[in-house]
Amino acid sequence: MGKSRNPRRRPDADDAVVEAVDGGLAELIPDRDRARAWTLLIDGAPQSHVDLDDASYLSFEYQRRLGHVIDLAAPPAKPVHAVHLGGGALTLARYVAATRPRSTQQVVERDAALVQLVRRELPLEPNARIRVRSTDAREGLAKVPDGWADLVIADVFSGARTPAHLTSTEFLDEVRRALKPGGLYAANLADGPPLAHLRGQIATAAARFPELALVADPTVLRGKRFGNAVLVASDLPLPVAELTRRAASDPHPGRVEHGRALTDFTGGAIPVTDAAAVASPAPPPSVFR
Repeated sequence: MGKSRNPRRRPDADDAVVEAVDGGLAELIPDRDRARAWTLLIDGAPQSHVDLDDASYLSFEYQRRLGHVIDLAAPPAKPVHAVHLGGGALTLARYVAATRPRSTQQVVERDAALVQLVRRELPLEPNARIRVRSTDAREGLAKVPDGWADLVIADVFSGARTPAHLTSTEFLDEVRRALKPGGLYAANLADGPPLAHLRGQIATAAARFPELALVADPTVLRGKRFGNAVLVASDLPLPVAELTRRAASDPHPGRVEHGRALTDFTGGAIPVTDAAAVASPAPPPSVFR
C-alpha cells in the first residue's frame, strides 16, 4: 500500500481514522464509552489510548503501571523533567502534563508520519511543555543533557517488538547518563513463556542499577501467557511498598517483585550487550484478538 497521508474512513467504524504511517497502518478508533477518547492501533496492535477530555485517565493496564511510576517519581504535582522513548499517541506525556503542570518533557518517536497524525487528530494542550523529536530512540536519548531527567520511560515497539539496540547495557549507560541522581527509569517490556527476554532484561538492568522492581500480571510472571511487564530502576531505593499497593488496587491487579525474589526470577540470565542483543519476541497472533 502506498503512503498516502489522506485519512480514509473504515466502513465498520464510521468515525475511525485510518492512515499509512512509517511504521505501518495506523488506526484511530473511537472509544464508544468515552466521548472524546481514542485507541491507536498500528497494524492491528493496540498502541495507546487517549482521552482528550481527561488526560489523567489511563486505560491500558501497562500504561496505568507506568502512571504509578510517574506519580511516585516526585512529590504530588511537582514539575519534573521527563524523557519518553517511544511516543505513540503521547498518552504518558499528556498524563505528566495533566498531573504535574509545568513539567518539561522530551518525546522521541522516530515515526514522523505518526507524530503528524497524532498532532492533527489528537492535538496537545497548547500550554503543554512537550517537545517531540522524530528520530531513533537511542539517538534522541544521546541528545539529552547529562543529568537532566527525573524520569526516563522506554516504551518503544517496532512491529510489536522492542528493537535490539534498546535492550543492552550500552543503552542503559545512556539512560543513566541522562538521569539525575535518584531519577527513575521505567521500561515497558513484553514477553511470553519461557520469559527468556524478560529475565535477560532484568539481568541487564541489574548490571547498571542497584535498585530494581518489576510490575506485571501474576499469570505473565508465571509464564502462563504473553503480556507486558514494567521494569523500574534507580540508583536509590524505590517506593516499593506504595508501588505494590497501587498495582494491587488496579482493575487488573499487578504483582511487584523486587530484591532477592527478583534476582531469583532471572534464573541466572546474563546481561545483554550490543554485540549479543536481539529484538524482543513477537507476540502470538492471539494476543490481539
